[in-house]
Amino acid sequence: TQKMAELLGLGDECGEGALGAPALASSCLADNRLNLDVYPDGCHRFLQLFEGRRGEVVQVEFLRLSSNDRLLGTTLGIIPHLKHLKSLVLKGGHARDEFGSCQHGSLTSLPPGIGNLMCVTHLDLSFNSLSTLPSCILHLPSLRVLLVSHNSLVALPEDFGSLSKLTFFSAMKNQLKNLPQSIGELAVLQDLDLSENALEFLPEEVGNLHNCTELDLSGNSLSSIPDSLANLKSLRRLHLHSNLLVTVPASLASLPNLSRLDLQNNCLRAVPPEIQTLPFVHLRGNPLGETEPSPQTDESSAGGLRRLFLASGEDSFTVTSEGCKVVLACGIHFYFPPGAASDPLRIYFQTLAPDPRWVKLRHHDVLLSGVLELQPHGVKFQQEVQIWMPYASPQTLHQREVVVRTFSGQSWSDLRTRVEQKRKSKKHVAHCSVLHFSWFLVVSRLVQNECKVPTEGTLLFSSVDPNIKVTFPPGVTEETRSVKLQVLPVSAEEIEEVMADAGCRASPLLCLSQDSLVDFLRPVRIQLPLPPGVTGLNLDRSRLHLLHGDLEGQTWDDITSQVVLEFTHLYAVFEVTHFSWYWLWYTTKTYIGGIAKKVYERLRMYQVNFIALQRKKDPEQVLLQCVPKHKVDPVLKKLQDRYRGPEPSDMVEMFEGEQFFAAFERGISIDMDRPDCVDGRLSFIFYSHLKNMKEIYVTSPVDRKGQAVKGQVSFYRGAVPESIPEDASRRRKGPDSLWLATLPIKLPQLKPRWGENPGSLNGFSFPPLNLGNAETGYLTQANLLSIARRVGADWQTIGLNLGLTYQQIERIGYNNREDLDKQILDMLFSWAQQNSEDPDCVSKLITAMKESGRQDIADEVETIIELGRQKYRESIRRVGLEQESSTEDSAIATI
Repeated sequence: TQKMAELLGLGDECGEGALGAPALASSCLADNRLNLDVYPDGCHRFLQLFEGRRGEVVQVEFLRLSSNDRLLGTTLGIIPHLKHLKSLVLKGGHARDEFGSCQHGSLTSLPPGIGNLMCVTHLDLSFNSLSTLPSCILHLPSLRVLLVSHNSLVALPEDFGSLSKLTFFSAMKNQLKNLPQSIGELAVLQDLDLSENALEFLPEEVGNLHNCTELDLSGNSLSSIPDSLANLKSLRRLHLHSNLLVTVPASLASLPNLSRLDLQNNCLRAVPPEIQTLPFVHLRGNPLGETEPSPQTDESSAGGLRRLFLASGEDSFTVTSEGCKVVLACGIHFYFPPGAASDPLRIYFQTLAPDPRWVKLRHHDVLLSGVLELQPHGVKFQQEVQIWMPYASPQTLHQREVVVRTFSGQSWSDLRTRVEQKRKSKKHVAHCSVLHFSWFLVVSRLVQNECKVPTEGTLLFSSVDPNIKVTFPPGVTEETRSVKLQVLPVSAEEIEEVMADAGCRASPLLCLSQDSLVDFLRPVRIQLPLPPGVTGLNLDRSRLHLLHGDLEGQTWDDITSQVVLEFTHLYAVFEVTHFSWYWLWYTTKTYIGGIAKKVYERLRMYQVNFIALQRKKDPEQVLLQCVPKHKVDPVLKKLQDRYRGPEPSDMVEMFEGEQFFAAFERGISIDMDRPDCVDGRLSFIFYSHLKNMKEIYVTSPVDRKGQAVKGQVSFYRGAVPESIPEDASRRRKGPDSLWLATLPIKLPQLKPRWGENPGSLNGFSFPPLNLGNAETGYLTQANLLSIARRVGADWQTIGLNLGLTYQQIERIGYNNREDLDKQILDMLFSWAQQNSEDPDCVSKLITAMKESGRQDIADEVETIIELGRQKYRESIRRVGLEQESSTEDSAIATI
């Protein structure tokens, strides 16, 4: 109470103590309503009322405040005390800038206590600076009306559908790119306004909003709408104007209550007649009846080009001067325009697992794909070849951009990239054009703004935060140079998590770089926004620190005393002559450099859990996965029908591209000849948006005929990546400094099975088998027996995919009824005997295992074959029969 009085200056000498509050109450507080957004000092008045008439204020049911008010932050901490509150309005737009435009409010989050207001039915947060929807909103059980229009939202929470009583929702004028599937769970929603966003497609679940009467999707980037909209039987008004629609489903005409369908200003060349004849349809601004324009791009004129669809076993194709389109089994597409290759050219391709030893990610980069290698390297095409690479959609990564990165043999560089989404599959692809082939991958990086700086100077803005700008004065350089700018937003929650100090604030992180090693000839002027909640009016200069960090973020120096800091109401301005990281901090702490380093490290960490599950039908088949914390529950839910196992490990922290190992212990062992096995441990590389998963077959040296084996799998860190701070390597648990987690693995007691002698095959008799050939590697009878032991109840599916007829499968099942082991052996060895002369029989076996969902067995077969190939090559080298061209091929491969 005393602190609040000091903050507001409520001393008796100024006449605004307890005696002043009743006067304010009489003018502002009426019928449990407080409408203070009409006053420039509304938050000040609210704090005075709470100080002097708390008993009445906590009974308030309707509260309106301006989020342009400088005391809003202090006021927010009191609002959770208003337990009877039904309507809360915290809108911006009450102040205008010098051009007369409404200024957005300063609200970027809400205190968690807001989620405890059980009576709130109406919440208006329009005209603010929200980039994410505050999580406390999802805890408001009575919420019926929610307005968040005119903010900066790029996504809605995945569990947004938990607002089960919501009847009205407006998110107009935001930056929403997609909607969560859970939006279909808003069973009583009547009005939905998502106009003027960046939506490119709608989830089918929108068709579950059966009570929706008005749906506004105007001003987006929709090229189509789902057929499920025809399920909205209560819909009266559907606004779809100003999109990119090329088609609309005819089923919309069957909506019984529809009275307005606005399709103006789209790309519709034809409309179903049942829609076009409706009296309430508006179609102005569409190219109705016009023919498609003549193709202007090489790609669109390629309708008559040869199309190649390559199967999973193929690794090359031929391009001629006529051009072609190529689709790989993994989903990668190529377009070779006519004339790209003057002579027929054989193209070789392979997809590789990223190796952190040569796939160098920059700070805050996120890997979204594997590595695509295209050969021959260095051959220059006559025209640009277009590549479409699928990638893992970074739905949780905001204020970033997706680019294709290529390796020249010496360094990585980013290509100009366009992001697209397949209409049917909804998968994301990165589209780029190249004149030569090498290695390619897809990454998500901080948005990069760049410009050329001439001698006359220029101005560079951040597209992430337009309040950040860099001014280059005339004469700043003698020769034109290129400058790049990146911004890393930092939330107050991230700082508080490390600092445990709510009073510590920081601006966005600014990184500046240039292509010249020479400092600028004149100082460059930089404008940064003040940390959240700090303005030029309430600024305590002794608490403000300007930090300069090296490019690796390892050292942060306080340069406040070395520069001249100027302040406006919202910004800090300073001048520098060289570029690096810059960061504004507002805190009472003294050694701020060390604190900034810890926060910077935390921004690069991911919180993860490990899971170890065993297949229910075959406990010797173990699935290991490292899963980001927020994905654990959906991953386990997807696997629970086929797998069982212990609870996930405790949470640990890892860096993008960090290596870790899985070691099976206490009576559990694995095949040591696996390519990914290092000193008896399985090697993994953690990439936050890729599947860090392996499914392997485990055994035990213990005799399981008499007892079960209670073992475990432990996870350990590998070599600490370059530029990882010492703090990261010190935060370890357990006696082993690299130990991360341990999970139990239990192998049940064995039932009597076929004998160890492969010749007998449990009563079956076949001549000796060697599938394959010496050059590619053999599968022997012993190998097939090992495979048979792992097949289990999937044998019928595998048999059908191997090409056995349904009648053959039925006969095998009948002849060996009540004996699963004999059924498996009969199926597998009968197929092997029939196909022993087929040179492709091994690849067919691998394909059949993959198609049957048994990637683990396919991996084992491929490992056996690869070992066979290696032994064959070694034997060739020993007798000096290696082809002369092999040295030449090796030289080409390393170019």
